Amino acid sequence: MLVDMGRVKRICAMILLAAACAPAAADTVPMPRPRPAPVVAVVPAQGPKANDAAPPSACRLRLTPEVAIAPSLPPLSGPGECGAPDLVRLEAVVLPDNSRVAVTPPATLRCSMAEAIVSFVRVDASELARDLGASLRAVQNYASYDCRGRNRVAGAKTSEHGKGNALDVRGLTLTDGRFVELTDPHVARDFREKIRISACARFATVLGPGSDGYHENHIHLDLAVRNSGYRFCQWDVRSPEASPPAPTATGSIARVVPLPPPRPKIGGQGGEKP
Repeated sequence: MLVDMGRVKRICAMILLAAACAPAAADTVPMPRPRPAPVVAVVPAQGPKANDAAPPSACRLRLTPEVAIAPSLPPLSGPGECGAPDLVRLEAVVLPDNSRVAVTPPATLRCSMAEAIVSFVRVDASELARDLGASLRAVQNYASYDCRGRNRVAGAKTSEHGKGNALDVRGLTLTDGRFVELTDPHVARDFREKIRISACARFATVLGPGSDGYHENHIHLDLAVRNSGYRFCQWDVRSPEASPPAPTATGSIARVVPLPPPRPKIGGQGGEKP
């Protein structure tokens, strides 16, 4: 068998040439680029969390430390119709001159009722107290939030006190140490008349002596909501001679409690007291 030496030489030359070029070819082939990190989409939270605190009410924003010391309280719910939202603990009213009028003891009220009390004290009561020869130091809280029926009668309709919407005031303490009872007939009549006019203009219900026999020694104030929009103002500003004490059979002195006046009629229907 004859071998074509020329062909063999050409094949060998091609093999040698391929072997010589292989390293160079390997050097020219780039490595693949590293894979980019996966993109993770960030979805914003939808709405407030369930345990986030509710934003403050407009009333709460108005009741600043410049006008009152009234920290917020958790809302109350039940039993029955009792309870109230947007509650505050009214500890003191801050007067325009930055002096404080304490509420003793502090009153638990819904913010709207507390705001009405603050305005009543800052604008009217503190100024009228000067007519008595001294400045106002404290307002005596006889009752604020209290889950009960009206006039503490079992089975009666829920009182506005049970809704945090009422305050009973016994009297005022002056800076000279005097305690002024709003129902005391010996306190200057003009002062009590002006306090009555102010209270009846600011509150939906004002009950005092002569109203129903339950308010002979304090004044009840509330912001009851009535469909008719009717306002109760039943407070007899008495003179000492108009309410003399009556002796009992044993010789002791008894307070004269008048019968309640007839309820006013609205559109043929009797009104409702708190």
